[in-house]
Amino acid sequence: MDPRSENSPYLGFIYTSFQERATFISHGNTARLAREHGDFKLAQICGTIAADEKRHETVYTKIVEKLFEIDPDGTVLAFADMMKKKISMPAHLLYDGRDDNLFDHFSAVAQRLCVYTAKDYEDILEHLVGRWKVEKLTRLSAEGQKAQDYVCGLPPKIRRLEGRAQTRSKQALRTPFSWIYDREVQL
Repeated sequence: MDPRSENSPYLGFIYTSFQERATFISHGNTARLAREHGDFKLAQICGTIAADEKRHETVYTKIVEKLFEIDPDGTVLAFADMMKKKISMPAHLLYDGRDDNLFDHFSAVAQRLCVYTAKDYEDILEHLVGRWKVEKLTRLSAEGQKAQDYVCGLPPKIRRLEGRAQTRSKQALRTPFSWIYDREVQL
């Protein structure tokens, strides 16, 4: 898995701040769905994992907060760079030996079931921009100001993409998943 952090602590901590919040959300939503469908043990397991992911998120976001205090220009440049590369989850390499589009299929199901959606991606970005007070940064270079504008302008752009993702998730396509004995699942 290459998160495209280029061995930069700035990029690495920004990536993990985002990724840990995303996994907290997706595991929490999976726990909720499991509970709604009567699988209390799975709900408990996913809830425990979600709580663990939340603790990881807390650590990484505090590290990035400190980076913004010490080096606001370098940190906002890294934040913009990471968002231009897009945050992809480690599971994007998911492969069962048969389906070359397995992660895309898995993501479509997660979007449709509201386990993890394009709106969650946007909400995470908006949360981090607010938490790290990116809009209020001062003493930035011209390049840093452009990065600040870029990052702060992303949530509305992602909101528009979220509408497209919702439309795609309503299509009645089906595909088999090998890990559930090739049972076809609506994408």
